[in-house]
Amino acid sequence: MSRVQANLLLLIAAGIWGSTFVIQQVSMDLVGPMTFTAGRFFLGFLIVAPLAIREWNKQKLASGNLKRRPLTNNDLLLMLLIGVVLFTGTIIQQIGIIHTSVTNAGFLTALYVPLVPLLGIIIFRKKPHWGVWIAIALSFAGTTLISGVDTSLELGYGDALVLTSSFFWGLHVLLVGVIAAKTSMPLTLAAIQFAIVTVIATIWAFMSETITLDILLSAFWYMAYAGFISVGIAFTLQVVGQSHTQPADAALILSLETVFAAIAGVIFLNERIGDTEMIGCAMILSAILMVEVLPMILRKRRRMS
Repeated sequence: MSRVQANLLLLIAAGIWGSTFVIQQVSMDLVGPMTFTAGRFFLGFLIVAPLAIREWNKQKLASGNLKRRPLTNNDLLLMLLIGVVLFTGTIIQQIGIIHTSVTNAGFLTALYVPLVPLLGIIIFRKKPHWGVWIAIALSFAGTTLISGVDTSLELGYGDALVLTSSFFWGLHVLLVGVIAAKTSMPLTLAAIQFAIVTVIATIWAFMSETITLDILLSAFWYMAYAGFISVGIAFTLQVVGQSHTQPADAALILSLETVFAAIAGVIFLNERIGDTEMIGCAMILSAILMVEVLPMILRKRRRMS
């Protein structure tokens, strides 16, 4: 898969996630956050599991030794850790969305974009290209314009939770990029992390929330969209796409979920996008184009010199 194709998959994932912000907030009037999280990731797991099993079997055959495990124990442990990180980011964000607006949630979640290269430097001592930092600043400014958040913003309880979740989203993007590129088994990774989130959320839901058939039925279509589409398709596209692109680049492209969240607000909540928001969208798109086009220009110059 080419880098352009991989980034297109990430773009589709961002579009799906942007639309899901509305679903996540509306569904909280019907079902608890743990139950919703358990349901959506279980449905996502059902989609990916058959594909992951097929991928696992193909990897075993390709190894030339049917008794050889396609993954090391360290790989599996890291995949389990990624599942825990995904659960933590998801549930903190989900609870936070109850106590804040969709706009603020989209903005604060997108703050994981600058965290990805920073975490990369801290954890792996890997510095991104200098152009990435310019693109991150441009993306951050654009996200601020879209959200309408200004310097007078006072973080409430929900805002603080969503802001906290952005750290785990940044860590998740970074770790997914590492393990996906190392193992070339994105579907297996997706299935394992979905299973981990489902198990933890289900246990927690039974301990802390009221679960009845009527509650599950009332929220089924919300969980179905968030599960089959947002988890089963979008998170899987993220893992597949990150197997062929850099974490910092992926974070910038995935930040487009803020733009798509604004579009979803117009379509489903009759919100309006003004001139300021349009400028913000253009800034984010410019940042992504910078990350995509600048490396090609530099490579072309090096060949000519």
